Amino acid sequence: MTHTYKITGMTCGNCKASVEKYLGEIDNITNISVNLEKGEAEITMNKYIKTNILKDALPEKYILSEKKERKEKISAIDFEAVSEKSKFEQLKPLFLIIFYITTASILLNYKDWNWNEFMLNFMGLFFIVFSFFKMLDLKGFPDSFRMYDPLAKKIPFYGKIYPFIETALGLMFLLHYEINIALIITLIVLSITTIGVTKTLLSKKAIKCACLGTALKLPMTEATFIENTIMIVMASLMLLNIF
Repeated sequence: MTHTYKITGMTCGNCKASVEKYLGEIDNITNISVNLEKGEAEITMNKYIKTNILKDALPEKYILSEKKERKEKISAIDFEAVSEKSKFEQLKPLFLIIFYITTASILLNYKDWNWNEFMLNFMGLFFIVFSFFKMLDLKGFPDSFRMYDPLAKKIPFYGKIYPFIETALGLMFLLHYEINIALIITLIVLSITTIGVTKTLLSKKAIKCACLGTALKLPMTEATFIENTIMIVMASLMLLNIF
């Protein structure tokens, strides 16, 4: 993807070379083309890099800012290939995964049916599977996650450890280990994320959902809200049964 930025403070060829040098040292930037006369820089990157990261890479002499047309590109979040598809088609991978998790949870309990056991298996498999997809890109996931998760925005480290939190919760549910603690953590973690998802949906921003990491480009939709709500309801019901 290529984005254009305005850069003030450049006065000569050495300034141009300096800007290209500093920006070129940032990870995931593959090409930089600086136009000294226009005071602009076209930057090609493997994945979206926040503007503040680009600003911080330059000396104070240079001021980098977004061009207005860039907002239209960001709103798409690389959904060009799926923008014409229906919501169902876009979210098909998510629906398939939830279907398989539900089916597996039913099969594990069909001989001696127990709702609590079903919910434990569902929640355990849910966290294990979803954390797996996040693990595929541990470097890229935090950037996508903090675009809508309130806690990840304030504490970037939280986004880095989130996949491991999901893995731990999944194992705790499947192994029936400290279930009450796992349920409380689940409520806290998913409630925080759901708040961010709700704000995103209400603002009608088009961003990528990081629920399945960055391997699958899923748009943030009502399905993400429903997915989190189901887990929150299950955790709440189980806590009521325990206490």
